[in-house]
Amino acid sequence: MLPTVLIVDDERHTREGLQQMLEDQYDVYLAENADEASTLMESETFDLVLTDMRMPGKSGLKVIDKALALKNRPPVIMMTAYGNVPSAVEAMKRGAYDFLTKPVNLEKLEILMKRSLESKSLQTEVENLHERLDVKYSFEGIIGNSKELKEVIERVKLVAPSRASVLIEGETGTGKERIAQAIHQNSNRGQGPFVAVHCAALPANLLESELFGHEKGAFTGATERRIGRFELADGGTLFLDEIGEISLSTQVKLLRFLEQRTFERIGSSKSMKVDTRLVAATNRDLQKMVSEGTFREDLYFRLNVVQITMPPLRDRTEDLPILLNHFLEEFAEENGNNAPTFEPGAMQCLRRYSWPGNIRELRNFAENVVVLHRGGVIKDYDLESKFRGETRSIDGKDKVVSPLDKEENEKRLLREALADAKGNRTSAAKLLGISRRTLHRKLQQWPELDVKDR
Repeated sequence: MLPTVLIVDDERHTREGLQQMLEDQYDVYLAENADEASTLMESETFDLVLTDMRMPGKSGLKVIDKALALKNRPPVIMMTAYGNVPSAVEAMKRGAYDFLTKPVNLEKLEILMKRSLESKSLQTEVENLHERLDVKYSFEGIIGNSKELKEVIERVKLVAPSRASVLIEGETGTGKERIAQAIHQNSNRGQGPFVAVHCAALPANLLESELFGHEKGAFTGATERRIGRFELADGGTLFLDEIGEISLSTQVKLLRFLEQRTFERIGSSKSMKVDTRLVAATNRDLQKMVSEGTFREDLYFRLNVVQITMPPLRDRTEDLPILLNHFLEEFAEENGNNAPTFEPGAMQCLRRYSWPGNIRELRNFAENVVVLHRGGVIKDYDLESKFRGETRSIDGKDKVVSPLDKEENEKRLLREALADAKGNRTSAAKLLGISRRTLHRKLQQWPELDVKDR
């Protein structure tokens, strides 16, 4: 589909000459004055507007105003007589992309048109990205309906507009960074940078430089000045994950920043001041670390102005089916597969599993089943033993004990014993610690489990 261009000029030979030159590469519309151009812009969508400056009635400035008031905001290139350059500069201040003097150099015009369209495409991409981020990290983008999650969201809504430091606590994989991003995105800093630092991923001697930056020659290997994360996050939010891992010396510098909003690069005596909001997260017990002397009490109170505690997945199991379906759809689309479905028994197993890795573990599980099962229905016995229950030693072997009801538990044990015994009932009864007669009676009760002796 060709880009659409509107040419506005009161001189007929100019606009028609430009049309002939451009019509092979563009879908060209013509207007002889600002009013006609305005009417066309209300009924058609244009990728670019090319307008003369001086025209009878309203000038090209009105064309700019109209174009920039549109939802898609097409770039405007102004054409003007050589002696009217100051007016063209005024047009650019008004919002025009650029200007050309008449008579128009056609080669320059083509280059300028291509650049303006590329710039518009990039701008649209950035705007779309911001829209996706606003949705992804909005409160609506946080998935779940449990009471525990709703309490977290309400707390985020209260703290997001403020300047207060926030400490997010919770187990690994509970979504602490997602909450930090939601705080940032729903604050007045939402259009500023969100900079994340995972403190445990960096050695103690490098973390300080990463956070505060350093001057050239500050230490061996410092061959040039480095801007730290605090400066990079100026006007936005700095998220420090696993804050409990930082050294006492770095804690001192962090405390100073929270108290004075200033810091110094390593190797410099000059104080730097930035407008950076701090959000920290930890999966450790900072209060216990304070009592042990491994975390400064004054820093703890400075970080913990507002505390948000993320619930583990095992405490919000009503959200599990919603989260699982979301991840299944995501990975099914990514891999070009159909998303599998789960029988009630299988879903019950998943809801009773403790999920020590929390949402991160659930996400990995969803990707695994999408890749390996490629659609279809997943039954309880398709799941790994860790999802079906705990293990119990039976005759020296670890056997799965399902957390389901007694009958389902008994069926499972019978099925596994017969499989291990390759259908031999005597061996299966011995594995289960019951008589062959009892086993025979059970198989009469549940004939679907019956496997003949081999």
